Amino acid sequence: MSQLITIPQTDLKVHPLCLGGNVFGWSASEAESFEVLDAYVAAGGNFIDTADIYSEWKTGNSGGESETIIGNWMKARGNRSQIVIATKVAKYSKRPGLSAENIRSAAQDSLRRLQTDYIDLYYAHEDDPKVSMVETLGTFNELVTQGKVRYLGASNFNSIRLREALQTSEESGFAKYSVIQNQYNLLDRKPYETDMAPTLKEFGITSLPFYGLARGFLTGKYREGVSVNSVRAGGVADYQNRRGWKTLAALTDIATVRQVSLAAVALGWLRGQESVSTPIASARTVEQLREIMPVVELSSRELESLSAITA
Repeated sequence: MSQLITIPQTDLKVHPLCLGGNVFGWSASEAESFEVLDAYVAAGGNFIDTADIYSEWKTGNSGGESETIIGNWMKARGNRSQIVIATKVAKYSKRPGLSAENIRSAAQDSLRRLQTDYIDLYYAHEDDPKVSMVETLGTFNELVTQGKVRYLGASNFNSIRLREALQTSEESGFAKYSVIQNQYNLLDRKPYETDMAPTLKEFGITSLPFYGLARGFLTGKYREGVSVNSVRAGGVADYQNRRGWKTLAALTDIATVRQVSLAAVALGWLRGQESVSTPIASARTVEQLREIMPVVELSSRELESLSAITA
């Protein structure tokens, strides 16, 4: 069982893999989601990432399905106190943006669906330049003061806006963003490494990147000339090129030696980056979960060889 790590600037002790909840209520039914969640906890996991918008995009859904499933599961298992829950506000069509009124309403909705009275980590799911940062951060601070939220995060921000937010919190005495959640993986390294990573280092903030497996491409199930039947297949077209195939070959070499999955190696590369603490990856089935759960610590030589291929 993997050792829990503490997310910098918080007292949240979490498993080195954050389980993404975007598939719950989308490609995974409630029963399938329960199986994955049970297996994740049985393997030592305790950190689940979701959002109010998950999975509004599926035909027949209205949003909030993932939170509802997670809430039902925690109630059924009686394990809320053992689980670290992250959710988000701003992108859901019924609760858009970062106005004070919307944040308050969205937070209450999420708490109700999750069947809990607090959220461990609450993200601004995207920036909202139409609303002043004083209003947004003041409202987030209100939730923290009330005990409804423990820590704050920012997702899909650029470094300029993150810096402005941190400065606003400092000047106003508000709770500040403790983590960033942006897209980052072995094949998607810019603009994260050039724009965000230096700012995170300056302020001592850590990253919990999403799409850690490049929408599933880095699991190795996509191969040159092979057609894959998946709801995510359309999202990996940009990776199906010489650079992508070379990366899969390099991951395969390391995975073969270490006797783990390609996914475990790809997530190991992320954990080896200075700005990253816990990557996020999702699993539709218990079999997929077993591929992403091993915590692999790559050697400096392995990290450098993979970085060189995708530079």
